[in-house]
Amino acid sequence: MAAFREANRIKLPGWHHAPVPSFGASDASVLVVGLAPGLRGANRTGRPFTGDFAGDILYEALAAHGLAEGVYRADPSDGFRLLDARVTNAARCVPPENKPTPAEVATCRRFLMDELTMPPRPKVVLALGRIAHESTLRGFGCRPSDFPFGHATVHRIDDATSLVSSYHTSRYNIQTGRLTRAMFDQVMAKVAALRLQAG
Repeated sequence: MAAFREANRIKLPGWHHAPVPSFGASDASVLVVGLAPGLRGANRTGRPFTGDFAGDILYEALAAHGLAEGVYRADPSDGFRLLDARVTNAARCVPPENKPTPAEVATCRRFLMDELTMPPRPKVVLALGRIAHESTLRGFGCRPSDFPFGHATVHRIDDATSLVSSYHTSRYNIQTGRLTRAMFDQVMAKVAALRLQAG
């Protein structure tokens, strides 16, 4: 991952090419966990899910359910704001072929653990994809086998936090029909409802 990042700094100067920080307030009730920065998305712009197709789907849904405001233009200076939501990734740097290795995800998990466990903890975590789902569970100190991944599943981690899981909002998943906008809207509706129930 580090070698890939350094090679891209030479090949594509002027891009972010560094660990991508989380987007949104640190005391947000909702935390969205993705896989990793996209090469031409967050790796370019420096903001999670910004500049690629997956972000178009994610941020549209967050805004539709009152968790964001403004006009999303895939640019960190677009003025788009998250409302009681925060977005991060299981891996903080762009991986080759958009596929972080298990070791890379494990190395980055200490940063994810801070997002999950530092007070005030999120009330709802939305994991996009199996890798984000399992890394989130390990970040909470849970065994993934006790909380199996499934689209639109809801797991109660403890009295403080619920985990909602979804297929990733990647272009591939949308184009193949594995995930539709309507399916993702239903997942986001669950997230919004759980947020309100948690108070």
